[in-house]
Amino acid sequence: MEFLLLHYPFTFLFIAFLVLYQVNPAFRYFCKMTFYKLWLFTVSILVIMLCIPHGRNMENIKYFRMSLWPLKYIFGIKIVVKGKENLRTKKPFVLVMNHQTSLDIMVMMEMLPSRCVPIAKKEILYMGTFGLACWLSGLIFIDRKKREESIATLTQVAHSLHKENFRVLIFPEGTRNHGGSMLPFKRGAFQMAVKAQVPVIPVVISSYQDFYNQKEKRFTPGKSIIQILPEVETIGLGPDDVPKLTEQVRDSMLTAYQGISGMMNGASH
Repeated sequence: MEFLLLHYPFTFLFIAFLVLYQVNPAFRYFCKMTFYKLWLFTVSILVIMLCIPHGRNMENIKYFRMSLWPLKYIFGIKIVVKGKENLRTKKPFVLVMNHQTSLDIMVMMEMLPSRCVPIAKKEILYMGTFGLACWLSGLIFIDRKKREESIATLTQVAHSLHKENFRVLIFPEGTRNHGGSMLPFKRGAFQMAVKAQVPVIPVVISSYQDFYNQKEKRFTPGKSIIQILPEVETIGLGPDDVPKLTEQVRDSMLTAYQGISGMMNGASH
């Protein structure tokens, strides 16, 4: 051992790394999450280079999709999309999705439709190469600390949906939820849909608990199910209908979440 350490230090460190990676789940979790973040920031450089000739354009999101595609194979995550037929529409809509961890970025790219722009917190804009790549890909940023400014941005988006014929994706919980359920929904996405008179399409990602747990520092190969629910029409609805619409969509998403997450838990036993 001493000979190996003195004459082949890098070989020794590599062997030590492999052993630790195999026997220590927490170390393996740290390595995988570090790799994931490094991948996001590194491939963002490539995305930026591909985007620059086209300028800031929502069509550039395809480069993000391509750059993240290998990750599911690297981590051994099988992603199953159900209800794809519910996205076969050319009209504008508001896509609402539950938000669990940063892994959502990788998973949601599996079903993100064309001309669909995510709405993200403004802090992402300042995350180096990743933030610039997001901006060039047409993401819409809102400052959650400035409520009036956020409302104004969403109102502007609502007026543009039909005019520019695009769709938006928003996380109505407003933040990541590690609790294994769903947080109360904020009403911004639904106010926007009602104002624009476009349908809401709920999308539910199953719980990651089967293969990922931040508190337990666990990240193993596994399976994720994405359930795309039928659209909820908003034609004829007004501002007074927003609270009921919000709860209606949340209830349907929570039921679907419990259903597909239950399937995952059943499969893991």
